[in-house]
Amino acid sequence: MSHNQRLGQLGERIAERWLRKHGYTILARRFRFGRRDIDLVAQRDALVAFVEVKARKGEEFGDPVEAVHHRKQRELSKSARVWIDRHGRSGEQYQFDVVGILVAADRVQVKHVTNAFSVGNG
Repeated sequence: MSHNQRLGQLGERIAERWLRKHGYTILARRFRFGRRDIDLVAQRDALVAFVEVKARKGEEFGDPVEAVHHRKQRELSKSARVWIDRHGRSGEQYQFDVVGILVAADRVQVKHVTNAFSVGNG
């Protein structure tokens, strides 16, 4: 397993703990649709969040949250539509969240951006 894969898995575990601590239930981890995946699907009350997790060591590459560009947003949207078709229920609301994890030698910072972006039809 590569360093990046280990860091990504660590970031997902940290994000999952953070979300649980803030009242979310984890519905799915790494929901796959073809080559695409959603890191976490989390729910709090009637809100289902499709969560992209970005983890970085150090700040030399910028804020991890900013790494979720338009292309990744489109991919997440396609996977979310499949998840909703398979598992969605009447009355649920949906949003895309991003959790940025910054791992430094002596600390871990978590930044949860709720409703981080929206994707139009098409």
